[in-house]
Amino acid sequence: MRIYSRILGTGSYLPANRLTNADLAAQLAQQGVETSDDWIVERTGIRARHFAADQQGSSDLATEAARKALAAAGIGADDLDLIIVATSTPDMVFPSVATMVQHKLGTAGCPAFDVQAVCSGFIYALTIADSMIQSGSAKRALVIGSEVFSRILDFKDRTTCVLFGDGAGAVILEASDQPGILATDLHADGKHKDILCVPGHVNQGGILGDPVLKMDGQAVFKLAVGVLEETARASLAKANLTDADIDWLIPHQANIRIMQSTARKLKMSSDKVVVTVDQHGNTSAASIPLALDTAVRDGRIQRGQTLMLEGVGGGFTWGSVLLRY
Repeated sequence: MRIYSRILGTGSYLPANRLTNADLAAQLAQQGVETSDDWIVERTGIRARHFAADQQGSSDLATEAARKALAAAGIGADDLDLIIVATSTPDMVFPSVATMVQHKLGTAGCPAFDVQAVCSGFIYALTIADSMIQSGSAKRALVIGSEVFSRILDFKDRTTCVLFGDGAGAVILEASDQPGILATDLHADGKHKDILCVPGHVNQGGILGDPVLKMDGQAVFKLAVGVLEETARASLAKANLTDADIDWLIPHQANIRIMQSTARKLKMSSDKVVVTVDQHGNTSAASIPLALDTAVRDGRIQRGQTLMLEGVGGGFTWGSVLLRY
């Protein structure tokens, strides 16, 4: 009998500090950087984002999202066999955010590790957890995307600092004899590493290089719209399904124009695309689980519906997960 993995529960968390475009523009103006609500909305679709407090790390956001997912699933932390956190902004170089979350949840023993694939991180982590459940290595897995991108932004660069936000989203996966995750598709191409990166790291107690985000927006856009369609179609083909079988598209929440372009290529109407980028900004690995939890909790996503999750991120990495919720 084939083992599938199904989503048992979802959860998310956003820091209390919410900044509208006007709020952020006022802060940037104090540093001599000009921007406006109209400028940001026109280019990105973003209207607000959340920034973590100084004392909050990715593990804190992840733990709150995990608690909500556990509650929604009706299980406790001791019922978990696996914890995976997707993040590019860990609390420290090591240990992993996942081990910190494990401790904060009051449990121990099961494997816990991080995955670093930037904005594709949750897709990668979900695929790994699905594979481990299918192999029998785990029965219940906690998969989280958590980011504090506000820590790596250059607030003198208006082309990047207005795009990102902080947050966390989580799902509980459980082994099942009923189809859940139907197909996955992962890719990477390191030759594109320079168009989206943070070219700095710790070296002998100091910073070597530049520890803030750098992005070639036009290059990222051009690459993203192509690979997102390709990976979605690859997952559909693996599951012997077509565009028409998708009930909801839940893309990485980077830019409304990228999301709309992908929907058009998949012949999907805009009202079948879950959009949270307007209120969350780009939360990198957290964006897909945040959007998923939002749509589950407001009732749009119902049991039995077919969802296409897809993301593209620095590296360059990209991939998709097709699942029946």
